[in-house]
Amino acid sequence: MEILRTENLIKTYTMGDQSFNAVDGISFTVQQGEFVAIVGTSGSGKSTLMHMLGGVDRPTSGKIFIDGNDICSLNNDKLAIFRRRQIGIVYQFYNLIPILTAEENITLPADLDGQKPDPEKLDDIMQTLGIADKRKNLPNEMSGGQQQRVSIARALINHPAILLADEPTGNLDTKSTDDIVSLFKMTNQKYKQTIIMITHNLEIAKEADRIIRIQDGKIIGEA
Repeated sequence: MEILRTENLIKTYTMGDQSFNAVDGISFTVQQGEFVAIVGTSGSGKSTLMHMLGGVDRPTSGKIFIDGNDICSLNNDKLAIFRRRQIGIVYQFYNLIPILTAEENITLPADLDGQKPDPEKLDDIMQTLGIADKRKNLPNEMSGGQQQRVSIARALINHPAILLADEPTGNLDTKSTDDIVSLFKMTNQKYKQTIIMITHNLEIAKEADRIIRIQDGKIIGEA
């Protein structure tokens, strides 16, 4: 079942009298439960693409369908609700709220949506990600790898249609990087969670089911 489809996505930026396409006619599909890596060097357009897939930025033209919903047609309020419920995002620098505990950071998306998280699901996710013993810890009381596990748990708590990971290991040492990539594979398999990971690291990308390579805002190959 198709969970994501993009159609001729273009993102144009203008600087003075010059314009350029950071994303230049990208079209691809992702199936439900697939783990896809999007690989490109700095400036290739991969982060711009992720921001559009996550509903954080809008394309200049083209369409994005997530679970059958054309997110480009939603107004800002409806897009914010859709993003909160259907898109989980894991960032390189964790983006945890420093005054909230690990558990409070994880349940924040549900809390903002006026929902009460399922305690059993919360416990299961924290156990799966190996942070059950960090439930009451603040972010500054955890290692980088543990903080990234919390951010993954936060992205999973609402069981989103897609989970986007933007250079999720870019701020971690080698061991923590290996651990986080293994956890992505585990959550993909255990929860049938669709994952799209943006990375410049080809070795990490090889752990995904499929690799999409982009350069100069265009798809140049898939494997």
